[in-house]
Amino acid sequence: MIIDYPENKPAERMVETQIRSRGVHNEQVNRAMSLIPRHRFVAAREEDAYGDFPLSIGHSQTISQPYMVALMTAELSLSKRERVLEVGTGSGYQTAVLAELAGTVYTIELIPALLSRAQALLTDIGYENIHYRTGDGSWGWEEQAPFDKILVAAAAAKVPVHLKEQLADSGILIVPVGSTGSYQTLMIIRKVGHHFEVRKSIGCRFVPLISRD
Repeated sequence: MIIDYPENKPAERMVETQIRSRGVHNEQVNRAMSLIPRHRFVAAREEDAYGDFPLSIGHSQTISQPYMVALMTAELSLSKRERVLEVGTGSGYQTAVLAELAGTVYTIELIPALLSRAQALLTDIGYENIHYRTGDGSWGWEEQAPFDKILVAAAAAKVPVHLKEQLADSGILIVPVGSTGSYQTLMIIRKVGHHFEVRKSIGCRFVPLISRD
């Protein structure tokens, strides 16, 4: 762990009842999520912050259900040497989970107010391995590419081509794909040389990935 968090009983219960019980057994992910104070990232009662559902964070955006955060992070199989791009900073909670497990996190958020709030909180907590940018995440962060892993925390109508181009060899991109008016499919895309291997995971529901172009 990067941050020496105190014991967090609500988070421990969340991991046990919502995450391990559904088959996510990546203990690095589970340990991080059993300690990170999720309630600090949302304006909600503490018991709601650890509930089995997404929560509004304002600006028509949400913090994802804990199980979805765990599943997507586990699918990345992160190591401390890796550089990760996160598209959709949102509350900063997923950012904190990534920062605990990866070497460096580059996070992009379209809405300046959300990025400012998340950056202030993550800096206050003590994270020093996160780089922040306001912008259209569907275009990635070209000058910092390639990335070992990319996580998109919003639904795209199709896999953003710029994000595929910014993957390192053997890199993994995870992104919800489908109509934003209904459920999407979580897609796991691995770059192998000049080719991409695509695997479909579970159905999910995310807010849309908004592009200004």
